[in-house]
Amino acid sequence: MVSSSDIVVPDSAGGPVSTSLPLTGERTVPGIPEENYWFRRHEAVYAALLPLCAGAAVLEAGCGEGYGADLLAGVADRVLGLDHDAPTAVHVARRYPRVGVARADLVALPVPDARLDAVVSLQVVEHLWDQGRFLRECRRVLRPGGRVMVSTPNRLTFSPGRDTPLNPFHTRELAPGELAELVREAGFTDVELHGLHHGPRLRALDARHRGSLVDAQVAVALAGGTWPADLLADVASVAVDDFLLTPADLDASLDLLVTASRP
Repeated sequence: MVSSSDIVVPDSAGGPVSTSLPLTGERTVPGIPEENYWFRRHEAVYAALLPLCAGAAVLEAGCGEGYGADLLAGVADRVLGLDHDAPTAVHVARRYPRVGVARADLVALPVPDARLDAVVSLQVVEHLWDQGRFLRECRRVLRPGGRVMVSTPNRLTFSPGRDTPLNPFHTRELAPGELAELVREAGFTDVELHGLHHGPRLRALDARHRGSLVDAQVAVALAGGTWPADLLADVASVAVDDFLLTPADLDASLDLLVTASRP
């Protein structure tokens, strides 16, 4: 099991760090109506992973605001959240006391070999320059039989028709086959892929907003204008159960989730 003596927590430089986290467009946070669609879209994947983390020693690589690590902590034996951003690490430590937290580089995980039962990393791998090295680090810290669980936007629907990401914060986006191959190359077996889709109610909201609830939100953000009341109400109403996670129709999915085992 992971204990405080198993990890390295670098001292933050430059004095006190604020725990108020600004919206960046890349870090999803709870409790903001305009952000609710993205928050619930991510939360739906966390919810699906809870049974796989029950009673386990779990590391979340790239924990962001920390709400997901806290969800996992509700069923896991213990959870260690890692993030490279110092203010984020301070925020998580103060807001979510049942989550251990450290500031770390995700291609050099501060955990001894074969110490964990599960590594979770949601919507992070697309930001990393050395994705293969990160996954090999995940394999290193897992016990035999431990599982890695990684989600990422589906390149085929997130940046359609492009080899380079539309999002300037992403280094490399992955299609379903590319994600599975990357995980296998890192030494994992029992690779399983699922895709996240809109369920019936979200498909109805897509139709209401000219074919895409996501595009309607992006248009408001890019214009910097006031949210139309009907759009804001629909976004604020989105719930976890409005999303479907399935192994079917992967190419059309919004996000991908891969789970795999360390031999």
